[in-house]
Amino acid sequence: MRSADSDAAFSEFVRARRAHLRRVAYAICGDWHRADDLVQTALVKLYVAWPRVRRDGREEAYVRRIIARADIDEHRRPWRRESPGLPAVDRPARQESLLEERSALFEAIQSLPTMQRKVVVLRYWLQLSVEETATDLGISTGTVKSHSSRGLTALRTVLAPR
Repeated sequence: MRSADSDAAFSEFVRARRAHLRRVAYAICGDWHRADDLVQTALVKLYVAWPRVRRDGREEAYVRRIIARADIDEHRRPWRRESPGLPAVDRPARQESLLEERSALFEAIQSLPTMQRKVVVLRYWLQLSVEETATDLGISTGTVKSHSSRGLTALRTVLAPR
């Protein structure tokens, strides 16, 4: 049975960290709507595990791990491979204001392959260690180092002055 103190502590954590977690999710997936879904999924799972996670004091790491893994799970879903409409006929409308607001760095990060992007975001934007990144993504430390190296090389190539 949950206590009122436990629920209050959870509510306070969500109030304090939700915006940050949303930015982390957006950096990982590149879409604000999917980021909202990832954060919602993570917070539901966190609520279930809150008494245990709160005792350990690793709430932030637990939520980050859920966000990263939920995004991986979402990419594995069969409906992600389907595309609505006909590509030549149903082109999405360009959103000029959004394109103008994106920075060159963010565009370069989004152009990285999925795992390289996740590793670069966790390692260099969130400043996690190699071990923490490996744990969050469920991969080995060697794989983290490999993705980090390739991702940074790709970013340097894209962002180098021409």
